[in-house]
Amino acid sequence: MEGSSSQQNESIDNRENENQDAEDDADGDDDDDGPVLHIKLQNIVSTVTLGVRLDLDKITSTARNAEYNPKRFQAVIVRIREPKTTALIFASGKMIITGAKTVTDSRNAALKFTAIIQKVGFPATFKDFKVQNLTATCDAGFPIRLEGLIYAHSTCATYEPELFPGLVYRMVEPKVSLLIFVSGKIVLTGAKTVEQLTSAFSNIYPHLLEFRKKNTVVIKGEQKSLQLFRIFIHIC
Repeated sequence: MEGSSSQQNESIDNRENENQDAEDDADGDDDDDGPVLHIKLQNIVSTVTLGVRLDLDKITSTARNAEYNPKRFQAVIVRIREPKTTALIFASGKMIITGAKTVTDSRNAALKFTAIIQKVGFPATFKDFKVQNLTATCDAGFPIRLEGLIYAHSTCATYEPELFPGLVYRMVEPKVSLLIFVSGKIVLTGAKTVEQLTSAFSNIYPHLLEFRKKNTVVIKGEQKSLQLFRIFIHIC
């Protein structure tokens, strides 16, 4: 009898410990209930110096997928499929690469374009690769009262709905411009690093919460979101 009673008490203690562990896990999960915000890179603009003057007509006649119309634009337009990017190549030896969605792809594309110029017959070198602009998109997760936002931030924002449906917010630090739409969709441009993108959205998000439209579904954990939210950068 004593052995049976002892086993029952031990079983009860185990169940109580399991319940306590479950409660602790639930409390821990609550601490991470802040909304998860996704920022997706859409375009990267970078520049490279080739270190030599170029004959654009020669490039056009020799390289594949090259276009040149000097009456419209003073640069050769060259495209490659992998990574899917476009280069603007100037006679001065300057090159602009657009279309990549990661810094690695942008750099690899610049190397490929440099190799194309070398195959044409110019002693081009790969120098001074620099990211000039990152463009990204994200969704705040709720509609925004743009009229209230422009009234509170008129010194750094413009909103003319009869001309353009988005509010333009020019952040000073970091130096990033944001196009904010009533749906909660946001376009960020002007950043030169992923860190600047993250910082810009971190700065604007509390203001977006302040002017969230009423009578909308409150996402889980939003009450903490002024102090706690997570941002993910999609490199894809």
